[in-house]
Amino acid sequence: MQTNFTEAQLKDPGIAHANDILRACVHCGFCTATCPSYQVLGDELDSPRGRIYLIKDMLESGRAADEKTVKHLDRCLSCLACMTTCPSGVNYMHLIDHARVHVEKTYKRPLMDRMLRWTLAKIVPYPGRFRLAMGGAKLARPFARFLPDKRLRAMIAMAPKSIPPVSRNDDPQVFAPIGAKKYRVALQIGCAQRALNTDINDATIRLLRRLGCEVVVPKDLGCCGALSHHMGRETEAHAQAARNIRAYLGEGDLDAVIINTSGCGTTVKDYGHMFRDTPMAEQAAQVSKLAFDISEFLEKIGIPEANGNMRVAYHAACSLQHGQQIKSAPKDLLKRAGFEVVEPTDSHLCCGSAGTYNLLQPEISDELKRRKVATLEAKSPQVIAAGNIGCMVQIGGGTDVPVVHTVELLDWALGGPKPPALIG
Repeated sequence: MQTNFTEAQLKDPGIAHANDILRACVHCGFCTATCPSYQVLGDELDSPRGRIYLIKDMLESGRAADEKTVKHLDRCLSCLACMTTCPSGVNYMHLIDHARVHVEKTYKRPLMDRMLRWTLAKIVPYPGRFRLAMGGAKLARPFARFLPDKRLRAMIAMAPKSIPPVSRNDDPQVFAPIGAKKYRVALQIGCAQRALNTDINDATIRLLRRLGCEVVVPKDLGCCGALSHHMGRETEAHAQAARNIRAYLGEGDLDAVIINTSGCGTTVKDYGHMFRDTPMAEQAAQVSKLAFDISEFLEKIGIPEANGNMRVAYHAACSLQHGQQIKSAPKDLLKRAGFEVVEPTDSHLCCGSAGTYNLLQPEISDELKRRKVATLEAKSPQVIAAGNIGCMVQIGGGTDVPVVHTVELLDWALGGPKPPALIG
């Protein structure tokens, strides 16, 4: 793609990087075949290629974002299926991230939009606040149908029937390995996940300890910054990420930083890029190099064979299969643990969760959920496994089939307790 940035514009490192990405695009349109929003809406501007044109025009002109551009950029799930499909290696992730920062800085959203986005940024990354908000949402549920804004109704609907008690395993501490110590790892405990489902971290710690890992929960860990990052709130996201970088490196020698929420993993692995032009560049790159999805790490160190004896439909979270390019590890681990693994048709397509997307774009999200649930249920599974809490909540809201984290099944098959979602 030909670009026309001025020399003055290209002195900005962000614009220079965007220019390189734009010039890699050859207009082939392969991305439209795997873009979920384009599949639902059928509008070229709701495809990666269409959004690339909008971003190019916005950045080249140096103008503020306008309503049309913002509408179509907001409809992007950042599922990154386009990056998996693209034959030219266009780094759409970095381009859309840069564009969202530009939108946040130059566009004044309608009042309700500003209020909703501010609320999400100030509540979801903080487990205590999020628990209180979900409690309030449960109380408001009988009155949700009277709310005029579909996004508010979606937020209330997301609250689970029961909010799990706080797990003390998420407190800063060190868990000794069971048997000989082979590895020393830190665990990214997440933020929303700590409020929505405490079973995931508990299972992760149990399994890693049995495999010879000393598991460290560092002090001062918080949100990885992903939620704010994807809303273009750059300063906020970088502050959250910097806090976590310091927390990890403050724990001394680590063999890995283990992440069991793939949406967080994609962001942590990108810390090196996020901080590339800052004094923290070297430290950020160090943490990115240490970051492993739990399935990626388990594949690396190996697990014993087991007899899981259940039919599992595996849902590939976009942030895992596209963002981190981890595709076979979770399935191979489940098979080694004895489970029968089946995959839905169009497994490359997003379930519609995508961070806060299901709250900010509920209509598109609900359609993607309907399609995903239908393809999963068509495989007649006894359980659905996924590697991301957002996907689990999204899919679980549309099916009666139990939805659990992949690590919960592995922990169970290898000597841990049965996942609570499968009991009763």
